[in-house]
Amino acid sequence: MSYASRSGRAKTSVSNPRAFAVCDRCGAWVNHDKLQWQTQWAGAALQNIRLLVCSECLDRPQEGLRAIVLPPDPVPIINARVEPFLADESGNVPPIGQPVGLEQAAIMPLGLNSVGAVIHLGVPISALSVVSSGTNVVTVTCSAAHGLSDNGQISVAGLTNPRACGFFSVVVTNPMIFTYETFSVIAAASLLTGTSRIVTALVGLPRGVTTIPQVGP
Repeated sequence: MSYASRSGRAKTSVSNPRAFAVCDRCGAWVNHDKLQWQTQWAGAALQNIRLLVCSECLDRPQEGLRAIVLPPDPVPIINARVEPFLADESGNVPPIGQPVGLEQAAIMPLGLNSVGAVIHLGVPISALSVVSSGTNVVTVTCSAAHGLSDNGQISVAGLTNPRACGFFSVVVTNPMIFTYETFSVIAAASLLTGTSRIVTALVGLPRGVTTIPQVGP
């Protein structure tokens, strides 16, 4: 008949006696000289958490608790020659033509204005009349407050003259009236039809450009 060892995993030697100890984690008996201190990351250094554990209970320090140490910034150079990005984007030559790929049906419902506030886009504007004065200026009179401000953007579709349709920046006359400029002169006429649709829009523009550029057909 055999018996389970009363010494757990500790080894007994008459010629080389070694102290017994209890693992702080599993409670098993092992030789004291086999226990190891458990460490854990604390910032950028390992910290002893004062647990003596056996080899089977010894955990690898959790890397998620380790601080990320960033290297120092490189030494700046003298007489650097930096690309003039602002001048490249604004330049002395204004952009020519409307941004490509603009579709009224593709206007996203939400956007951010110049101060980072969320605004609703694609909101219909209730036009009471759309009139050309015989120049490149088109005047829109609304049946309700349009809520636009100077350089606000709109998308226009379904007018009698396609040259007055597209994406435009507006100039506000009063809460009920605003104007926008087309590329070419529009003959004096009333342009509104039963299928006309004017909605708010937001077109990304190059830095330094405040109005949507126009181009002829």
